[in-house]
Amino acid sequence: MHTEKPLAVVTGASSGIGLALARVFAENGFDLVVCAEDAAVADTADELRGRGADVVAVRADLAVYDGVEQLYGAVLATRRPVAAAVLNAGVGEGGAFTDVDLAHHARVVDLNITSTLHLAHRLLPGMIAAGAGRLMITSSVASMAPGPFQSVYNASKSFLQSFAQALREELRGTGVTVTALMPGATRTAFFHRAGMDDTRLGRMTKDDPAVVARQGYAALMRGRGRVVAGSVSSRVLGAALTVLPDRLKTLGQRFLSEPRPRHLLPGGR
Repeated sequence: MHTEKPLAVVTGASSGIGLALARVFAENGFDLVVCAEDAAVADTADELRGRGADVVAVRADLAVYDGVEQLYGAVLATRRPVAAAVLNAGVGEGGAFTDVDLAHHARVVDLNITSTLHLAHRLLPGMIAAGAGRLMITSSVASMAPGPFQSVYNASKSFLQSFAQALREELRGTGVTVTALMPGATRTAFFHRAGMDDTRLGRMTKDDPAVVARQGYAALMRGRGRVVAGSVSSRVLGAALTVLPDRLKTLGQRFLSEPRPRHLLPGGR
């Protein structure tokens, strides 16, 4: 990478919102370091190069310490300041808390929370030293409500929302901004991977990740503290969740996330 373009780092960039955000950065004149745990990150890099960006692709599992260090090493190897970083990699796990294997819950925490803290701690000092930088952390509208049958996921997103706002205040006056991206239900592989195909949330119509990405990018560039992104209905939901009592929000989340009884499933008995 030897261009004068600004450099952006995007995690979870092989699909969904992360891929859509990487495309938006490329279209707006950024070079990129993109990371994902699957081989499709190479396809992402090829596509972005076709959009005029210089790209470094890193295949790493950010749920483990060495994976984050691998990504950070690749960023350092560019010898370029990071103008923007999107900490987007995340995973969910649907189902009753005690029915889900403990290791699966731990992975939600390791990827959603621990890797975000780790990478932010690595990247922010350089931004602060440069007096400029934009950090985006992908939270969710789910951060605003307790989540029965997604209990660890919702809690992880609540952590990220709080963390992002705390960092934003700490960094006031440094030239570095922090933005929390809060999508509604978005059309990605997330719900299938979380085992939620048999829930109302899994079956409902979802937002276009490209719309979420464009709104998120615009908010990041304006230095906004947070943005509920997606369709009008998702943004209305975000506004409603700020005023509804937790009891109602919890009941609503249960309605959306509770798996259907087995006898109601296709072929069930």
